[in-house]
Amino acid sequence: MITRRQFLKASVASCAASVIAAVSRAGERPSYQVYLPLVQTIAPPLTDTPPPPTPIPVPPEDDLPPILDNAPLVGPATGTEHMAINWFVPRADRSYTAFDIGRIVGAYRVIGEIAGIDWFLALAQMAHETGHLTSFWSLRPQRNPAGIGVTGEWRADPPPDPTGWAYNTQRQRWERGISFPTWAEHAIPAHLGRLLAYALTDEQANDAQRTLITTALAVRPLSPALRGVAPTILGLNGRWAFPGTTYGQSIVALARRMRYGPATLDLSAPAEEDGDVMPEGS
Repeated sequence: MITRRQFLKASVASCAASVIAAVSRAGERPSYQVYLPLVQTIAPPLTDTPPPPTPIPVPPEDDLPPILDNAPLVGPATGTEHMAINWFVPRADRSYTAFDIGRIVGAYRVIGEIAGIDWFLALAQMAHETGHLTSFWSLRPQRNPAGIGVTGEWRADPPPDPTGWAYNTQRQRWERGISFPTWAEHAIPAHLGRLLAYALTDEQANDAQRTLITTALAVRPLSPALRGVAPTILGLNGRWAFPGTTYGQSIVALARRMRYGPATLDLSAPAEEDGDVMPEGS
C-alpha cells in the first residue's frame, strides 16, 4: 500500500520531468513560426519593335522675304548680317578687316531698319558698285559706297580746287567724286538716304526717312523730277548709273548670290570700272 508521502514524492518527480523536457524542446526550435507572403513581379507582355523617336522639326531655311526680280527698295531686309559679312570678308580689300566689315554691315542694318529700307539689297548695290570693297573710291579715305558723285570726269593734273576730287592711285589720275570721313555717320546715311530719295517723295516718306533723305541730298542734290521714280531696284536703271541698262538686274543677281552662295570668289569689276557712271544731277 502506497503511503501519502510516497504519492507526493512521485507527483513532484513527474512534474519536474515535464518541465525539463519542455525546456529542452525550447532550445531546439521556436515555439512559433511566421509565414510571409511571396511577392512575385509580373513581366510586361512582349510587344513589337519600339517606335522610332519623334523627329525634331527642321526649321525652314529662313523666314526672309524673297528677293524678287524687281525688288522693292523700301521694306524688310532680304538677307542677314551674317550672310553679308560672310560674303564681303573673303572678297574685300585686305585693308578692310573682318572687324571693319562687321562694323560697316552692322551700321547698314541699324540705319536701314530705322528707315525701313532693304539694307541687304543696298549692300548688294554697294558690292556691285565697289567690286566688294576693292575699288579706289570705296577704300579709305574715300569710303564712297556707291559711286556717289563719281561722274567719270578726270584730269591728269591737279585741279585748281581739289574739293570734290581725289587722286586715284589705281589709275594714276585725278577723278571727281565724293569722299566721306566715316562710314557709319556719313557714307552709309548718304547712300541709304539717296536710295530713299529715288524711291519716295516727301509726301510718301515718314519722319525718319525724310531726315535721312535730307542728309543725303545735302551731300549731293537730286533733281526733283527724280524723286519717287524708283520704288523698285529696276527703276534705278539708267538713273543711278549710266548707261546702266541692266543695273538693277545685276544687283538682284548679286543679292541672291550673297544670300544663297556660291562660296567661290566673285571678282567682277566694280561698276565704276565697267563703264557705268553716275550721271550729273542723278
